[in-house]
Amino acid sequence: MDNRGYALVTGANSGMGRATSLALAKAGYRILMLVRSEARGREALEAAKAAFVADPGTAGLTAAEAFDLVLCDLGSLASVRAAAATLHERLEGLDILVNNAGVISPRRQLTADGFELQFGVNHLGHFLLTTLLLDLLERRRGRIVVVASGAHKIGRIHWGDLGLEHGYSTFGSYAQSKLANVLFARELARRLGDRVSVNACHPGAVATAMGVDRETGFGTFITGLLRPFFLSPEEGADTAVWLATSPEAAGQSGLYWYQRKPASISAAAADDASALRLWEVSERLTAAKP
Repeated sequence: MDNRGYALVTGANSGMGRATSLALAKAGYRILMLVRSEARGREALEAAKAAFVADPGTAGLTAAEAFDLVLCDLGSLASVRAAAATLHERLEGLDILVNNAGVISPRRQLTADGFELQFGVNHLGHFLLTTLLLDLLERRRGRIVVVASGAHKIGRIHWGDLGLEHGYSTFGSYAQSKLANVLFARELARRLGDRVSVNACHPGAVATAMGVDRETGFGTFITGLLRPFFLSPEEGADTAVWLATSPEAAGQSGLYWYQRKPASISAAAADDASALRLWEVSERLTAAKP
């Protein structure tokens, strides 16, 4: 692979991740689709290529040039480190990183490293991946987009019980992880200055399979029932794609966006001391060395 215009999208096998990948490819970027499952990743890769052939936009790329896979389980720190090592072997620089992947777990589950699943995947896995790729992004003065959620506004960081061993709830855990996303984006933007732009965004209520239990399938019926009332994955991906590519967003950093406009955040998300504390805790938990 050459080193022109690369974008890495996590959770690219479905929903907003696949829509984001396709939109960025149409804009001319070569897309590295980061996926957990090779089988589902291959299916998504072929689907993205077919959609790209039907409508390539202004890319000037072939479908084979536009998409490739990177295998990585964000719930395994070893897998994240392996993926980062692979990317360093393949690339000299990275232009765009979209931290899109996310899980909602109806029951308390643990990652391979023993972290509560939602906090482990939605925050810690992305924290480690991002910090390990900062050198590639700095070489290109790249852009990082963290897909958060309006759910952060009801979230709080349970400093004494990050794993929610006492009083787990699906949405409470999710809200904590999304608050962590916003705090992480703000602290990372502060640390990087103008070397790399970092922004968080709220995609809106999007019809995806995030709320479906991966083992039991619980939530499939409800998700299907409510789908007509939600945004499409393409609509949900719009602000993230805009932040990653538009001239208007160039130089903007450390903000939280909704529908291409800066939006308000909760008092907890605006707490600089909490942002720094979360960074230090995350660094310790992941043994990250930015």
